[in-house]
Formats: sequence, structure tokens, C-alpha cells
Amino acid sequence: MKISYNWLKQFIKTDWSPEKTGELLTDLGLEIEGIEPFQSVKGGLEGIVVGEVITCSKHPNADKLKITSVNIGEKEPVQIVCGAPNVDKGQKVPVATIGTTLYTSEGEAWKIKKGKIRGEESYGMICAEDELGLGASHDGIMILDDILEPGTLASEVFEIENDYVFEIGLTPNRADAMSHYGVARDLKAGLLQHEENLELITPSVSAFHLDKRSLKIDVDVLDKEKAPRYCGVTLSGLKVEPSPQWLQNRLKSIGLAPINNIVDATNYVLHELGQPLHAFDAAKISGNTIEVKTLKTGTKFVTLDDVERELHEEDLMICDADKPMCIAGVFGGIHSGVSETTTSIFLESAYFDPVSVRKTAKRHGLNTDASFRFERGIDPNITEYALKRCALLIMDIAGGELSSDIVDAYPNKIKDFEVRLSFENAKKLIGEEIPRETIKQILTSLDIKVNNVTEAGLGLTVPAYRNDVQREADIIEEVLRVYGYNNISTTEKLNASISYSSKTEDHKIQNVVGNQLAAQGFNEILANSLTSPDYIELSDHLKAEHNVEMLNPLSNDLAVMRQSLLFSGLEAISHNINRRQLDLKLFEFGKTYHNYNEREEHKHLTLFTSGNRTTESWLESTQKSDFFYFKGIIIALLERLGITNAKGSPLKNDMLSEGLQLGFGKIKLVEFGLVTRKILKSFGIDQEVLFADFNWDNILQVISAKTVKVTEISKYPEVRRDFALLVDETVSFENIYTIAKQTEKKVLKDINLFDVYQGEKLPKGKKSYAVSFMLQDEAKTLTDKQIDKIMQKLQGNFEKQLGAELR
Repeated sequence: MKISYNWLKQFIKTDWSPEKTGELLTDLGLEIEGIEPFQSVKGGLEGIVVGEVITCSKHPNADKLKITSVNIGEKEPVQIVCGAPNVDKGQKVPVATIGTTLYTSEGEAWKIKKGKIRGEESYGMICAEDELGLGASHDGIMILDDILEPGTLASEVFEIENDYVFEIGLTPNRADAMSHYGVARDLKAGLLQHEENLELITPSVSAFHLDKRSLKIDVDVLDKEKAPRYCGVTLSGLKVEPSPQWLQNRLKSIGLAPINNIVDATNYVLHELGQPLHAFDAAKISGNTIEVKTLKTGTKFVTLDDVERELHEEDLMICDADKPMCIAGVFGGIHSGVSETTTSIFLESAYFDPVSVRKTAKRHGLNTDASFRFERGIDPNITEYALKRCALLIMDIAGGELSSDIVDAYPNKIKDFEVRLSFENAKKLIGEEIPRETIKQILTSLDIKVNNVTEAGLGLTVPAYRNDVQREADIIEEVLRVYGYNNISTTEKLNASISYSSKTEDHKIQNVVGNQLAAQGFNEILANSLTSPDYIELSDHLKAEHNVEMLNPLSNDLAVMRQSLLFSGLEAISHNINRRQLDLKLFEFGKTYHNYNEREEHKHLTLFTSGNRTTESWLESTQKSDFFYFKGIIIALLERLGITNAKGSPLKNDMLSEGLQLGFGKIKLVEFGLVTRKILKSFGIDQEVLFADFNWDNILQVISAKTVKVTEISKYPEVRRDFALLVDETVSFENIYTIAKQTEKKVLKDINLFDVYQGEKLPKGKKSYAVSFMLQDEAKTLTDKQIDKIMQKLQGNFEKQLGAELR
């Protein structure tokens, strides 16, 4: 079933986007299988402009062609060869410029190109209305209003409607939603749960009043079981012609071809309100009598598709005094329908028995919009209202007047359903208790009347059009679908069979890490995986050619998948700092996306700290979140996962300064350091930010492969020696680390930078590194002489290769 978004908004003035509206409708049980854009004129007349024919002369090489020069609002007029017999000098015409795409009546595209016609160049095309999709005429080119300026866009001249169309996979039980009004009714109930109480607007029929009783047609319903309600009225003085453009657009948007204003009006109300109607040419009704009855098996009847059918004795027919005119609720007859000469009609609106219509439709292999609704059960109480609505619409677009009273044969009123709802049963079936006021609000929004309220439950009256809601379980289902299945919490108790579960499963490790970070004051964030391509410019480490780009991005800020979690985290930090939240500890589990030889995804854990470690307190002075505090958090995290021997090395990454990399063998585990000032400045951040990026895939690999090893504690002590080295500003810790490792490979176990100083007390262009060296021999205790020799060797190499001095 197709539903027009613009049409839907005539009933409920929502400002929700089509996508968001579609999500809500799906949650309500009206599953949206697709949302398609619609233009009343395919292509939207793009490339079509108003032109003025400046000159028009006979083609020298063709009798039926003319050469025109046309002003299309540019500096110089263009030459166009035209074969239309009515083209002439001084006319304002629609011109398809070079490069414009036009569409055939079958929807096939073709492009306007520069060409030669019989030896003469042509730079465009003067169009007929059928070539633009604005009509069916091809007798000649369109002549436009003389007041239009050359160069004016045709899309500004003609009324082009842009719309979205929902394709709803309607379940058979939801007969109440087989119209725009029915969908809007559900949408109103859904919006109310989102705290949007919008009015449901219904077309007014207050203007319906009888002008004169000049054409009375008697109605006799002989089979009241198959036709419980039958309404009709006559209209006279009508003029059959094409429908106005707005009405044609509505029908086209849902896939219906306009026929004429009378038939289009009945189709419009059918899809608007869900009530099928049929218009008979009053002049073709013998004896001014309508009889609703069955006929003998074998009776011949020709339907609108010009097929002769044999009727069954159970087929309900609409007949006049002499002959059958229509298969009730299924298909009209070819000899009683509206034609171009029709001036008066009998307009029918009825409620037919669903079982009868279903059997008849199946028997004859017919499936029409009317039978689709009748056989599922329509609203028996909307019959007269829909008749009035359609009659007023016809008079509005076809002229004429009412010429009879409404006939309403409704001897036995179809009753509403009485249902009792138990709050306890609702709780059991749903799995949790929904507030009673919410239940009453939902039911009221669905036109279900609450007759009485007790401590145990509700006494309800369900309208007849909800023939699928007749039991308590049906009521509970209605409450649940509007309340939202997603709003029902998952039970805390889960019964399941015992199965093997690895201790290193991703979600388990993730929970362990998340709990530890939360205990240290970190907050988890979840950023968008879509980001701006401009962030790539902030680092040589990332490449634009590795971006995974969106085919249809919502905006430039969400045009690519992120290659790093750094920038989305800095967005969160900037957002918080701008709101005076200066002390931050954040972490995020997320993926990065890269377009190498093929697209790749990699999972990461990132940490951010900025500002002070703790909030201000009288008990202790505040301390900044510095590099070593951050490093301690990272080491503790790895140790919690059983990785106790990760080795550090200097980091080469232009996004971080003073960074380190920790790894296990050749497997890189984490990079961390201070975010560079250049990057922070681009986010408007003027305080230090420490960033750590864990390669989560590698972490899981190491954990799964790691076995517990027991080693004897060394009998021989470690020795620490420190150097305060005065070096040039260009010297990095990586230089010191590399030289030290090359100088002493056996005894030197670890090198650590524990202080960096730059200030006025130092010579210009210099800085001081405080570096510790851990020395240990596994076979014996080191002597002072051995230690001094190693340290002298280190000092000498630092002085020689780096120009370093001891402070």
C-alpha cells in the first residue's frame, strides 16, 4: 500500500521528516518497506526555460521544418530547428536547453544535444506539453503566457510537486489503516507517546446541503446480509473533464492514473478515507431504480475491462430495473460508468459483507482497490460521511448540484465491540507494568472508549472499524504497539542451557576494562562513526585516499567514516569545555574504517584526560592529569588484562607529542601522548589533552594467546642511575633511547623519561631531560666500577652524538 507524505500531512501537521515518520509508523506496526521520492513531473522540468521566438523562417531543406532564433535569457539568442506547425514569431514557449533530460510517456530518458537537422544547426528544442510531461497533447508546441520573461525557469511557471511515498507492508488484520486517514490516525497516537499532541484534521462536510430534488433514484436492498448498509445520492449539472492538477498529483503519487474528474474524485476519497465509492451515469439507470441483489448462475455481465463474465448465484450485484450494472464491492460494468457525455450521476457509498466480497473477487479472479478494502472490513459508520465528502469534492471540481436526498439503507446497525481489560493480565502478557494512565491515554488516542475504570481493569468499547480488536489480548497488543516494543525492558532472569563460553570473549573483556575505567572516574562516550573529511588535513598520518566515503551524505560534516577516534573525542571535549566542564576523563570503544585494497574495519579503545585529576577540595591540592598519571592508568589497564611485560618505545605520530608506544613482541598494543597544539587549536581547545589509542583487535589477540608463566625472582638487584641532560630543543627522547640501547644491550633493562624542563634558567634553544636508566645483570651483582663504566660510556655517546651536557 502506498501512502503520500504530503497527503498524510493534510490530516496531521507534523514537522517530522519522512524518514523519522517512517520509523515511527514501523514501530506502530505499519512496516515501511521503502520511501521513494516523487515528482509530479518527472525530472522536475530541470533545464527547461521560457523562451521568446525572435524570428521564424522556413527551413531551406525541408518543407515542414522552420528555423527559429529564440531568446532564452542569455546574451545571444539561440537557433532552434522546429517542426511544430504552430510555431511563430513573438511567441513565449518552453525551451529544453542543451544537456536537458526529457522523458517519454513510458519513463525512458533521453538527452537534448546540439545537432544538425537537414544541414541546419539546432541548439535546443521547443517543446509540446506531452514532451514535458504536462499533458497528452502533441498537436503543437506549448504557447505560454506573454507576460513571462525569457529565461524564467519552467519549474517556477508550472506547479511541480515534490513528495515522498511510503510503501507500507500492511498486514491483513489492519483494515483500519488502508487509507491516509487511517495511517494518520495511528500516527497521531504514536506522536502522543512522543509528547506531541497534534490535532487530527478531517475534511469538513458542513457545506453539504440539498439544492433541489430534481433527480430521485429509488434504492431497494434485497439482500441485507450481503449489503448491511447502502447509501446513495444524485448529482446533476456536472461537466466531465480532466481533474485539476493537484488532484492528479495526489493520485499519481500513489501510482494511480487520472481518468476524469468524477472517477478521480471517487478514487481520491477511497484512498483518503478508506471508503470505496462508485459513480453510475444516472441516464443509464433504467427505471430510476437501484436494486441490490443476487442473480441466477450463468447470467452474463461485461465488466469495465470489457470482459464478459458469468455470474454466480452468490455474487452480489448492483442492478437497475432491467440489468446488472456492477459487481458489488468488486468491479463496475462497462455500460453504466461515467463517460464524457455524463451530466448526472448516482453516487454510491456502501458497506458490503467482507466474506461475500472476498468469495466473489476470488471467483472471478479480480483484485481491485475496492475489493481489497471491502473483503478486509471497512468502517460501516463512515459510509454517509464519505458520501458527503465525495459529493462536495465532485461539485467543487465538476460543478453541478445535489439533486436528491441521501438514501441510507441501514436497517441493522453494526455494533461496536465490548471488551474488558484486566491490568494484571496486561502486565503478565507484556512482561512489565505500564502505568494505568498511559494505558488509558493510548486507548483513547485509538478511538477506543473507556466506559468504566476499576482497580482491576477497564471496561472498553471498540469501534466497529477495528474488527481485529475483539478480545482482551487484542487490546493488550494495541497498547503495546503504541507504547513501543522497544520501551519494554529485557527481563533480568534468563533461563538457558549451559554452554561453553571463552573467558576472552570480546564483550567480557570490554566489560572488565569499562568497569576499571569507570572506577577511576572515566565516563564512556559513544561518538558518530561518520565524520568530516576535513579532519584528514590535520595529520600526515592519515590519507584522504583511505577514506570510506558516503554515497549520499547528510552533510559535509558526516561525509566519511572515521579513520581515527581522536577527532570525535576532541569534539566531545570541546563541547564540554565550552560548557565549563574542564576536568574530563573519557573513554570510547569504537571502530575505524579504511579503504585500502579493500575496505577494512578495526576496533579500538581510546582514552582521553584533560584538566585536573580530581575536583577541587579543601583536603588536598589539585593535580593536573599529566603524562605519567596517564601512563599509570594505561599500564594498570594492561596489567588487569594480564599483559605485564609490554615494552615501550618512542612514538612516531604527528598527532601526538612526547608520545610512547607499548607493544608485546612485534604486536602494537597502544599509542599514547599529548595531542599536538595544532590539532587542539583547530577544535578551540586551549588546555592539554592526553590521548591513548588501544588497538583492541591486537589486545584480544595477545590475551587469547597469552599463557601464565612463572619465573624465579632475580637474586640480583636492579640499579638505577639518573642523568639530567641539557640538549638542543630539536633532540627527542627517541634519540636518547636509541643511543642508549645501542650503547648497552645486555645490562640496560629500561630507560625512562621522568622530567622535561624548559625555562629562562636554561640557555636559549636548550631543554633539560631527566632520564633514568635501570641496570641489572641476571648472573651477578653489578659493582660500582661496572656501573660507572656503563654510565660514562652512555654520557660519552650522548655528548658525541647529541651534543648533550650533564647539568
